[in-house]
Amino acid sequence: MILALVFLLAYLLGSIPFGLLITRALGLGDLRAIGSGNIGATNVLRTGNKAAAAATLLLDGAKGGVAVLVARALLGEPAALVAGLAAFLGHLFPVWLGFRGGKGVATFLGVLLALSFPAGLAACATWLASAFAFRYSSLAALISAASAPVWLWLFGRPDAVGLGIALAALVWIRHSANIRRLLAGEEPRIGRNKPG
Repeated sequence: MILALVFLLAYLLGSIPFGLLITRALGLGDLRAIGSGNIGATNVLRTGNKAAAAATLLLDGAKGGVAVLVARALLGEPAALVAGLAAFLGHLFPVWLGFRGGKGVATFLGVLLALSFPAGLAACATWLASAFAFRYSSLAALISAASAPVWLWLFGRPDAVGLGIALAALVWIRHSANIRRLLAGEEPRIGRNKPG
């Protein structure tokens, strides 16, 4: 029952659509009608407001990290793992938006940083290196997500590898349209203002 309550509370935290709230507060319009319609930081950037995009990125990451850290402090590591999964699912499938949420990259990295700071840093570095090398934000996200279970194992968190695999799989599923465009050579490179 306690873990069920942890799951529910972490899900509700993860389901807060910061990108949508920030763009509305700044009078930038309905984020769901802009670009790809996604509620994440990449789509917020398409409004032309870099500060709003940065705030969305940080808050989407923070809600995953906070869920893990609070659950760990109160109830230990099993609760932290449950909270990480729930917060991530909340972002992907928020009840407030008809279960149509973001792609989860920022929240995924926030959860990872809280589970294992070294593994999280390594995953962030993987994203940056991949983005620099290939100039595709989506491809960098896919590579970073796929690397996360490896980093968790290498940095001493074998107990979290299963969760890392599950979250990475969900990131890949949420990027299915991007994968199709990458394979077709139609995915916009970083710096282009096109849906994704």
